[in-house]
Amino acid sequence: MTTHTTRMLILGSGPAGLTAAIYGARAGMKPILVQGIQPGGQLMTTTDVENYPGFADVIQGPWLMEQMQKQAEHVGTQLMYDTIVEVDLSKRPFRLIGDGGDVYEGDTLVIATGAQAKWLGLDSEESLKGKGVSACATCDGFFYRGKKVAVIGGGNTAVEEALYLTNHSKDVTIIHRRDHFRAEKILQDRLFAHESVNVLWNKEVSTFVDGGGTAGLVALELKDTQTGEISRLDVDGGFVAIGHHPATELFRGHVELDSDHYIKVQTGTTKTSVPGVFACGDVMDKHYRQAVTAAGTGCMAALDAERFLAEVEFKVAEAAE
Repeated sequence: MTTHTTRMLILGSGPAGLTAAIYGARAGMKPILVQGIQPGGQLMTTTDVENYPGFADVIQGPWLMEQMQKQAEHVGTQLMYDTIVEVDLSKRPFRLIGDGGDVYEGDTLVIATGAQAKWLGLDSEESLKGKGVSACATCDGFFYRGKKVAVIGGGNTAVEEALYLTNHSKDVTIIHRRDHFRAEKILQDRLFAHESVNVLWNKEVSTFVDGGGTAGLVALELKDTQTGEISRLDVDGGFVAIGHHPATELFRGHVELDSDHYIKVQTGTTKTSVPGVFACGDVMDKHYRQAVTAAGTGCMAALDAERFLAEVEFKVAEAAE
């Protein structure tokens, strides 16, 4: 068992965690970043990225994350391949324990563990991810300009995604397994008033149909939830919008979470309910969930952590005089 100590400990290696690491390292905090169960975050499973600033051409998600990791290491971040299984945030330094027994202690902690999209769990869905099946209309809707798309779900996320897709498509179908939406009424009113949106009630996707070769998704096989009748809907893109799981299980009972289990932060900051603990990226952001916004909050977390330590150290020095 080895104990690793740092002024800034970062948990999570997506755009938020790596940006926090870059800013923390440049501030001389010698951060340690524990990469967790999915090094690189969700962008490691994203193929074409067209909306990250600074790149005129389409780039690949894994390549972007590789560049961020190299930049973080270049400026002085220590990347650790470990999975944290236990945390103690009751006192500083904060103490995290890896599954191999290594201990990580940080004067500050930045939580950037992200959130995972919920999927339907179909084999056909898994094989067509990135080939017509997506969980983010804001990320991928642009690729379906003028094409026929479908959104699966019935909550706020599904209705918002369907409305967003009308910016690119004049043929948007929203598929819901019940006969009414759970979304807020104002969103439903906008949806029902939109001429480009069609709703299929009491339907669930049984299969994402692969066109073979390079075709990708060509249709959805639907099952009527009341009659069991099978039907087919030809589409170019299918967007699963049934919610997200923030990766906060480790922190329940340690920091304050909201009703959806996202980490609560003070408005306009990344400060959590525990002084010295900061949260950034999708683990605290249920609204935007973009790589660029995650990176922005990662920058904020590093600056918040730096200022926190400066204030603590100033008070200690003042008390010693």
